[in-house]
Amino acid sequence: MKAISHFTNSGISRRGFLRAGATATASTFAFPYIGQVLGANERIQVACIGVGGKGSSDTDDAARCGGTIVGLCDVDTQTLDKKGEKFPKARKFQDFRKMLGEMGSSIDAVTISTPDHLHGIVAATAMRMGKHIYCQKPLTQTVHEARLLRQLAKDGKLATQMGNQGSAGSGLRRAVEVIQSGVLGKVTELHVWSNRPVWPQGLSRPVGQDSVPANLDWDLWLGPAQLRPYKKGVYHTFAWRGWNDFGTGALGDMACHTVNMAFRALKLGYPTRVVAELTSEMFPETFAKTSRLRFEFPEREGLPPLKFWWYDGNPTDKDLAPLRPSTDLTREIVSLKGSLPASGCLLVGDRGKLFSPDDYGSQFFLMVDGEKVYQPGDKHEAALAVKEWIPRSPGHNEEWFRMMRDGTPAYSNFDIAAYLTEIILLGCIAVRVGEGKVMDWDGPNMRSTNLKEAAQFVKRQNRNGWDI
Repeated sequence: MKAISHFTNSGISRRGFLRAGATATASTFAFPYIGQVLGANERIQVACIGVGGKGSSDTDDAARCGGTIVGLCDVDTQTLDKKGEKFPKARKFQDFRKMLGEMGSSIDAVTISTPDHLHGIVAATAMRMGKHIYCQKPLTQTVHEARLLRQLAKDGKLATQMGNQGSAGSGLRRAVEVIQSGVLGKVTELHVWSNRPVWPQGLSRPVGQDSVPANLDWDLWLGPAQLRPYKKGVYHTFAWRGWNDFGTGALGDMACHTVNMAFRALKLGYPTRVVAELTSEMFPETFAKTSRLRFEFPEREGLPPLKFWWYDGNPTDKDLAPLRPSTDLTREIVSLKGSLPASGCLLVGDRGKLFSPDDYGSQFFLMVDGEKVYQPGDKHEAALAVKEWIPRSPGHNEEWFRMMRDGTPAYSNFDIAAYLTEIILLGCIAVRVGEGKVMDWDGPNMRSTNLKEAAQFVKRQNRNGWDI
């Protein structure tokens, strides 16, 4: 298996890389080449697709970082008009294809903050036109789309960044340094749990249909997904995440954050086996309310084989006992926090454990060499001895703009973000092929070697007229 280099996007200049090369550690730095940097004084013209919710702040962040917002696009005219009040000079569209077609020559970069099922086709369309891309997490809804966007970024020499903003945190980068220094010894287990879903899932499609509001273009909202009747409050605006056709469930929503630190630190290339060990009741069109998944990774770059367990489920759901790591693993965490946090990340090595209690890996605790209690990572003697070597971030959105201006790779550019997304989406496939079915995985060729039924979830059958 070819392991990914986890510092393809380290936030260091090419010249700085040449100076640092001899001392940078064994991890390889590889730099996506930007075909034409825009320069420090060039005004970057940005079009924003999906401008409600997170898309609203993504639009504002693009402007804050020096972008000129020239186009706004949203299928909901109420959302579109509200954002248009802040950027009155920007042209407004409901259809991203029309916006890109009419404004292509006046757009340098595009932000994408739509529901998951539109990420791939919107990004691919814009990237084929040579546009730099900032796309919300998860990067895509399918493994095929993630692989495609990674290749398009490379071929087009484009500046890219996925919206897992914790990547910019100094705490996350410090945790990577500490783990890769060997403080934990040989790490063989990873446990990550989430309080998601906080949206409806584990349900059947409602019968009937409602009138589509005048402000919403339902056909455009569906995009590449198959036609279905509109139902008020069931999909648009926020309730889509739990539906197979539109979202990626708790795993797709949160693992780009919660697994990010460990993915980088442990150099998690493609797994060779994935299984949904246990789930609550499954429904044909939505993800389960709680699940436990296992990913198995082989040896990689001198690191031992590793098993990664993912657990999701909302602890405030009165009808649910969400799946979580065993008490043997979490006893010291409970002692530290008073109870098990709603989300967390735990790495288990032969010398000790590292625990992060937040979604972004910004804070971590260590317990090593026979210690019985966790200590803050920024004060632990073992961590204090580790040198800082990963460059710190000027800001997540700022990294994308810097990449466009001078070519310095963003820390979550598509070369690494697409890889992370692929791994995460394998869990979604495992859930859909069925509880207890062990899926052997050939990562380079995007296929299961033992479960033929997995293929239908690797690449979606898009609706006519929405081919990617």
